[in-house]
This record gives sequence, C-alpha cells and structure tokens, in this order.
Amino acid sequence: MMISSLRKSILATMLLSLAVFSAAAQEKGKKDKIGRLNNPVLWEEVDQAGLDLYNGPGGVAMQPDVSRIEFIKEETQGHNKKFRIKDAKGQVWVAKPGREAQPETAAVRLLYGLGYKTEVNYLVPTLNIPGQGSFTNVRLEARPSNVERLDEWKWKDNPFVGTNELQGLKIMMVFLTNWDLLDLQNKVLRVNNNGSIEHHFIISDLGATFGKVGNNNLPFFFRLGRKTNDPGTWYEAGFVSGVKDGMIDFDFKGKGRSLMEDITVAQGRWLATRLAQLSDKQIDDAFRAANYNAEEIKLLRDGVRERTSELDKATRSAVAER
Repeated sequence: MMISSLRKSILATMLLSLAVFSAAAQEKGKKDKIGRLNNPVLWEEVDQAGLDLYNGPGGVAMQPDVSRIEFIKEETQGHNKKFRIKDAKGQVWVAKPGREAQPETAAVRLLYGLGYKTEVNYLVPTLNIPGQGSFTNVRLEARPSNVERLDEWKWKDNPFVGTNELQGLKIMMVFLTNWDLLDLQNKVLRVNNNGSIEHHFIISDLGATFGKVGNNNLPFFFRLGRKTNDPGTWYEAGFVSGVKDGMIDFDFKGKGRSLMEDITVAQGRWLATRLAQLSDKQIDDAFRAANYNAEEIKLLRDGVRERTSELDKATRSAVAER
C-alpha cells in the first residue's frame, strides 16, 4: 500500500513537472517567435498635419456600409459582448456595443494622429444585427483579409524597450487614463501589403479610457474609483505629478503602475512635441468620429490641450535646467 502511494506521488510530481515545463516551453516559444519577427513597427514618423482623424487609420476607403449586415457569430473572448459581422461591401468586422465603444474609437484616432500603429475602427451610431438586436454607439473593428492576428506582446519584453516610441505610448496610457494595462490587451498584426510584410505592435483594446484610474495601489482594491467614458471625470483626472532626478512622476494608480516608473524627461519631451502638433480640428474630429456631442467634444478637446500643456511645461523646464 505504501509503495503504491509512493508511486502515485512520484507520478503526480512527474506529471506536474512536465506540465510546468511544457507551459514554460510554450511561453518561451511565443517570446522567441515575437523576438524574431521581421519589420516590427510600433510607431513611424508621419505628416501629422495631413492626417484625417475623423476617418482614422482606415480612411474613407474602409468606411463600413451598414445598409446590409450579415451576422457571422458571437465572439467569445473578453468580457464585453461582441459580434462578428459582414457589411454590404463584404468587409468583416467585430462589432462591440456598450460603454467602451466611444472611448476606444477616439483613443485609436489620437494614437494614429501621433504616428502609432493601431486597429482600424469606426463608430456606428445605430446598428441592427440580424437575430441579435439593435444597438447604439457600436464600435466596428476591421478584420481585413491581408492582416493576420498573431500573439500578444509584452510591455516589459518587446523590440522597442527603452525607445522614445514605447515610452511615449506608456505616457499616452496615463494621458488616456487607461486602467486596463494588461499584456493580453496587446497584439501583433502581420500586415501583408502586396507582398511587403510588416509586423505592427498595437494595443488591441483601448476601451477602458477617458474616465479615471483607481484611487489606490492595494491588491484588488485598486479597482475602486475606476471609470470609463466619462468626459467630465477624465477632464478632472490627474496626469503629471512632477519631475525628480530627470524622471517624470505620473498620477497613475492600480494595474500597470510599475510601467510608468522609468520614463525620462527627454522621453516625455519627445511625446510633448508631437502632441502639440495636433490641431483643434483634428482633436475635434477624433471625438466627433466617436459620436460625442458638441459639449463633450469641447470638454475633451480642452482636456487634451491641458494635458499636452502639462507635459510640455514639465519637460521643457526640466530640460532647460539640465
């Protein structure tokens, strides 16, 4: 009996070790695969003044035609209800109704306006999905045939660690009050443009924005106080707390706060100069595309301008003192 129990214990230990080894090997395989990708792109220099922030990265050409909708299936990933559909042009989309639709549409356009790679999305004020119902403010996210969705990428382990563009993207997460900073929200897109392959490193879920991050850093309790899609709350939310020893201190609590601890003044300056190049019309267009009303658009534009000024002043004065 004792020998039998010992054998079972040894077998269980071996199986557990094998499972752990297998999981580690799979994770290493994913990491190695991401590290070996050709032409990784997170951000690129663009003519900011010439960008259309109303239509966003998809432009006029990819605008959805919702005069006829075909329901394909309900998406099962994530916490929000989503549907895969096909429009009258034959384009495939993932439709996401609910509170995150508006802020995600606007956030994508602001990042696009700075040169970051993003999803292609549009907001439809009303949409009837056969067999599923009618919805208001629905974000449509493109699933083009020339784009393959690969694995997630990690904030702390990617080809851009330490670069201005990655640090700038982190700052933008504070700027947008994105309280859902998880690696699983990131995605690598393999984009085939007539045989030319690029791998775009994007944030695939920006719905938890334009509100407020949590009010503490305690485990579990950091969720307290979080808000999404609340322009008034976002306008009042904190951004830059100060500068010390060449590093920027941000008013950011909760999930992902450790990501904001290594951002230098010079990296903040890099982003500030690009934010300042966005025109009032472009900023308005980003929020207009997300179906915010005139009062909300003014409040959000003022918030963008005030945050830009805040980052500019903090980094300008610190650079001047060096």
